[in-house]
Order: sequence, then C-alpha cells, then structure tokens
Amino acid sequence: MNDQSFLHIALIYLAVINLVTFFVYGIDKWKAKKSKWRVPEATLLGLAVVGGSIGAWLGMKTWHHKTLHKKFKDGVPAIIIAQLLIAGYILYQ
Repeated sequence: MNDQSFLHIALIYLAVINLVTFFVYGIDKWKAKKSKWRVPEATLLGLAVVGGSIGAWLGMKTWHHKTLHKKFKDGVPAIIIAQLLIAGYILYQ
C-alpha cells in the first residue's frame, strides 16, 4: 500500500469515527433526558481515544453533554492534543 492510499483510508476512517462519535454523544444525551439505558462513559471516552476525539468534543458542545464531568471536560481535549502530537510525529518522520 502506498502512502497516498494509506492517507486516503486514514482520512475516511477519521471522518466516519468522528461522525459516529458525534451522534453517539447525541443519542446518550437524548437517553439521559428520557431516563433510558445510557451509553457507558467508558464507551464514550473509548470512541474519542480510537480517533473520534473531534466528534466527541463537538458532541459535547452541540448537545451540551458531559460538559461538567471533569474526565470529559479535561479528558477529551487532552486526547485531542495527544492525537495531534502523535499525528505530527508520524507525518514528519
């Protein structure tokens, strides 16, 4: 696989995982309002870790969800920074 193909697949993956994460945060907010079964916090943070950090951050802001929870308020931006540093390191190798 050449570098351009890898980059193309990586960008598609990131777009999909961020879109999924954004909507999972919205679904969890809806479920919270309806007193229904919730998405576990570990799943919400896990989606951010596997590449959906921007979707998680946008979901938090859009749906006003988990914004008062320290592990989300501080954790999601920390995940974004870590992922940007890793991406920068990989791109400049």
